[in-house]
Amino acid sequence: MTTVSPVQTALANNATTPASSTVLNSDFETFLKMLTVQMQNQDPLNPMDSSEYAMQLATFSGLEQQVLTNERLNSLIYLGSQSGMSDLAGWIGLEGRAGGQAHFDGITPIEMQVQPLNYATSSQLVVLDDSGVEVDRLDIPSGTNDLLWNGFGQGRGIYSFQVESYVNGDLVDVVSPEVWGHIQEARTENGAVVLVMDGGAEVYADQITGVRNPAQ
Repeated sequence: MTTVSPVQTALANNATTPASSTVLNSDFETFLKMLTVQMQNQDPLNPMDSSEYAMQLATFSGLEQQVLTNERLNSLIYLGSQSGMSDLAGWIGLEGRAGGQAHFDGITPIEMQVQPLNYATSSQLVVLDDSGVEVDRLDIPSGTNDLLWNGFGQGRGIYSFQVESYVNGDLVDVVSPEVWGHIQEARTENGAVVLVMDGGAEVYADQITGVRNPAQ
């Protein structure tokens, strides 16, 4: 006579059942009934030792705890992923400020923060198109930090900016100003959050130095 233990039967059932924790919860009484039947139908010439019954019960209990632990771990992973998606969604619709390119829609001025050298005798904003060709240049008034580029005479497209600082007519510093833009998309790449701005320009979230509500 070949003896099949209730634990083996439970393992076989749960191997093919998706809702394994539900099966374990509902089958515990069935397990006890199966154990009773096994005792009643065991080979009288080769009875099962009582310690083996205890081992089966302990094995079933351990299996139940393992499945419940896995289920809770999956729940934590799910909640973490949902929290991550919620964090990403929080970026959408905001305006972010970062160095780099900006999209000009042909109408709305581009707002930026410029920081010429404090000892510069003069400074200028240089505007480049997506081919790197200079298309505009204007003086930056002394003490100016916030600046608008109106894009007069320029069409829609991606533009980049440079702030040139001069001392007595000599160029001494060139930096990129921080430009405000609308955040259209947020995604993760290799654990980093990537934000897609107007016109498709991309910037990492850790490069954003300021955010604001567009209504403000």
